Amino acid sequence: QVQLVESGGGLVQAGGSLRLSCAASGSIFSIDSMGWYRQAPGKQRELVAAITSGGSYADSVKGRFTISRDNAKNTVYLQMNSLKPEDTAVYYCNADLRTTAWGPTFRSWGQGTQVTVSS
Repeated sequence: QVQLVESGGGLVQAGGSLRLSCAASGSIFSIDSMGWYRQAPGKQRELVAAITSGGSYADSVKGRFTISRDNAKNTVYLQMNSLKPEDTAVYYCNADLRTTAWGPTFRSWGQGTQVTVSS
């Protein structure tokens, strides 16, 4: 059983900052990559940022968001600066992980955290 728990969402004014955290726990052997997606009302879920050793970003957040991870804590972070109203969405973290050395890699998801940016 693996669980991903996000925290750090909330309401912020445009131009402000938030830091999201996502901690993975349970029967984890290894984590390959971790990432953040978001889904705004009426829109499809989209990739925001992902990290294995280095980070990659959607064009819409490059230069404003920074993804990082603490492997010892199985935790991924998303530092969001210069937030815009269009960043408003539910943010979901994910981890591509294995529960045993010989088992397959599968993707686990968090429950989501709401980020609302007011203009």
